[in-house]
Amino acid sequence: MISFIETPRTPVSFSESELISAREACAGARQYAELRVSGGGLFWLATEPEDGFVSLWRFDGQRSERLNTGDSIRSRLNGYGGGAYAVTSEFVCWVSEEQCLWSMNLKSGQRQLLVRDPDSTWGGLTPDPLRMRWIAVREKRGEQDLVAVDFFGRLTVLDDQFDFYGAPAVCQDGQQIAWTGWFSPHMPWDQSWVCLAELESSGQPVNVAKAEPPGGGSVQQPQFVAQSLWVVSDHGNWWQPYRVLRQDGKLHWLPALSSSTDHANAPWQLAEKHACPLPGGGWARVRYRQGIGELWLEQKGEIRQIASAYTDFRDLVVSGDDLYCVARRPDLSDTILRLNLLAGQQAQPLFSAPVPLGGKSCVWPESIVLPSGGEHPHALQGFLYLPEHPVEKPPLILIAHGGPTSAAYATFNPQAQFWCQRGFAVAEVNYTGSTGFGREFRQALAGQWGETDVGDMFRMKAALSDAGLVDPNRVFVQGRSSGGYTALMSAIQPEQRLSGLASLYGVTDPLTLKAATHRFESGYLDWLLGEPGPKGHRWQTRTPARLARQIACPSLFFQGGRDRVVVPEQTLSMVKALKETGQQAELVWFDEEEHGFRTLESQVKVLDTLWLFYSALARRRC
Repeated sequence: MISFIETPRTPVSFSESELISAREACAGARQYAELRVSGGGLFWLATEPEDGFVSLWRFDGQRSERLNTGDSIRSRLNGYGGGAYAVTSEFVCWVSEEQCLWSMNLKSGQRQLLVRDPDSTWGGLTPDPLRMRWIAVREKRGEQDLVAVDFFGRLTVLDDQFDFYGAPAVCQDGQQIAWTGWFSPHMPWDQSWVCLAELESSGQPVNVAKAEPPGGGSVQQPQFVAQSLWVVSDHGNWWQPYRVLRQDGKLHWLPALSSSTDHANAPWQLAEKHACPLPGGGWARVRYRQGIGELWLEQKGEIRQIASAYTDFRDLVVSGDDLYCVARRPDLSDTILRLNLLAGQQAQPLFSAPVPLGGKSCVWPESIVLPSGGEHPHALQGFLYLPEHPVEKPPLILIAHGGPTSAAYATFNPQAQFWCQRGFAVAEVNYTGSTGFGREFRQALAGQWGETDVGDMFRMKAALSDAGLVDPNRVFVQGRSSGGYTALMSAIQPEQRLSGLASLYGVTDPLTLKAATHRFESGYLDWLLGEPGPKGHRWQTRTPARLARQIACPSLFFQGGRDRVVVPEQTLSMVKALKETGQQAELVWFDEEEHGFRTLESQVKVLDTLWLFYSALARRRC
């Protein structure tokens, strides 16, 4: 039985002239990220959909201005970045596309090159204004450390005991510092530690107290409120806020609240903020409930939800009596919201990306929940986009998100609109292992990748087919990165009949990828698949490149030539194996693209090619 969680829905009907093109579907997705505040104003990063250029903006209360020209801002740390800049009241420091550290005087606009080191990548930038320096996570020649870079470019190592680091936090009076870290082969959402230290006059951490969450778990997003350290930890199954106290040289964890909802998501990037303290006491926090984000205020003993028209919230910050955040919803690109905490008014859009799709109406996603029971220990959630007034049961595109420790969200999805307008249904599945549904659900994928996630994809397919919502004889499966692996493993199942599959830079051979991928995820595959076993037998049984003969449906692949996460050989070897067995396999190659296609032209080509591929196959029936 399918349970629908009510979300706003605007039924629409499109004529042929109203159909959006692939270019329209890809062009209306400017992204905002990394809101920061200081005495110099409100700051944020904006990513342009045309070329992926990332610019830094400042709003001083009267006008907004772009601060960087010529060079894009981008942290490459861990392959996914995060914390690409930091601000004080007088200066801003950022990481350029070439991984140089630059600073700018906000009053004069004068720029200064602080560090140019071709062997280093940077992220998690945090200001330490008392000592006129920036704290950052640096990776150099395969090792990470926590460092300080002063306003003249001089570097000091603060800590190097962990294999990996999360973004640090410095107390407002400059007397304490906190950071998170973890050891390979773990990931930051699997097992991590928090450190709390005093900062001596020289700026070096002393009296360092280190602790793992009680009973094991992960910890992220450290921040100070006055002298108190707050973190988010999942050792109680849900990512919840905790106050961390130092007593007798040890750290003690005090829960701030208890609810069966995650208050953060998997930290693929550094410096994310899903909570911030409010002036006069209280908090603003994000909660995730069945894949939908909610923004809650805790003030004067009362808890209330605000901005309920939006479905995801990131980068919460406060300046004076105003709360700011990046908010998203199904019919709008990213929006920077402002809420005056004293007036208690509704959240007002401060800055919005251009209205997408030329103002055309959007089909809103339905949040679907399949209950647990029997052979299914966990409920399964996903988002369904249905074409309006179909003349027949629509073909279905099942989409597996990447990660796999990531999730699908009910946010603006122009490509889903593209497919619905052309008569396809789209289902994004938050399969076992997805973030936002508690630690137990997330950890249940351990050793089961390629099996449990695949089973969930077909569980969703069966539920939608049994409900009469889609045509069970015209089903496609699609995924990016790890989602491409799930798509390929889905096509290998002999009892399932698929019309076609599409893999965008997907994993095809985990054993060879383990030796070739970047350092951050080199141990991730062991967790996902379990120990390889004698001669890698366990992994070989879940290696699409070795099981190519079992794929009976046509396949389409997309790959970037500069991908260092899922290296190009993964796709090339898979296409070769399929063609050697006589299977229909097409490859679309982008010489200059990396992991995730950043330029508009590449994105348009992907969508146009998918349309030709799916529409031709949808005319057939399995």
